[in-house]
Amino acid sequence: QVQVVESGGGLVQAGGSLRLSCAASRIRFSIDAMGWYRQAPGKQRELVATIRSGSNTIYADSVKGRFTISRDNAKNAAYLQMNSLKPEDTAVYYCNARVVLLGTPNDYWGQGTQVTVSS
Repeated sequence: QVQVVESGGGLVQAGGSLRLSCAASRIRFSIDAMGWYRQAPGKQRELVATIRSGSNTIYADSVKGRFTISRDNAKNAAYLQMNSLKPEDTAVYYCNARVVLLGTPNDYWGQGTQVTVSS
């Protein structure tokens, strides 16, 4: 059974920084992309950032210039460095690992880690 585990969430003041980590295990195939998503209370889950195996990245407009996604392919790990945090960044952050088999994407999710930014 594939496991995706996030860590690094917590409480921080506005303007502060946090680094989230994600590790995927028990995956038999190469991970095409890893990403971070977030869900605030009463809102839909939204993309924060993704990174493909070739290091191509995509960021939500709301985090560009503040967040940086990176990955370690050898460890099946991804990281999200979050700087200049704002109260509106408060959410549960989920890690996603996507494996593409015969053209079909297979998504694996972590349990989420809470990030709370106080004003």
